[in-house]
Amino acid sequence: MIANFRFAAQGIKLSFEERNIRIHYLAANCAIIAGYILNISLIEWIAIFIVIGMVISLEMVNTAIEIVVDMVCPDHNEFAGKAKDIAAGAVLIAAMASVAVGSIIFIPKIMALYF
Repeated sequence: MIANFRFAAQGIKLSFEERNIRIHYLAANCAIIAGYILNISLIEWIAIFIVIGMVISLEMVNTAIEIVVDMVCPDHNEFAGKAKDIAAGAVLIAAMASVAVGSIIFIPKIMALYF
């Protein structure tokens, strides 16, 4: 069982090699800092952490799918391309949902500081 955690931790560590995942981690850190500065509520923290987990997890799955597809189909293949595009689309939907959640939480708080 401990070995499973080590493998999972290794997967998280390996994910940092991917540029898109680093971008998502940067965005997550910005959201966490903004949440702390703007003193968001417990429910808002829960929503933020759910979307952070969703986006980063999906990006990791997308990366894994791309690696496997590239390994199995090194040459251009229509079905391989579809699999990669669909996985990337899942990440995009999650990212758009996270922007919506962040906007709902942060925009009113930021506007309250100025008005």
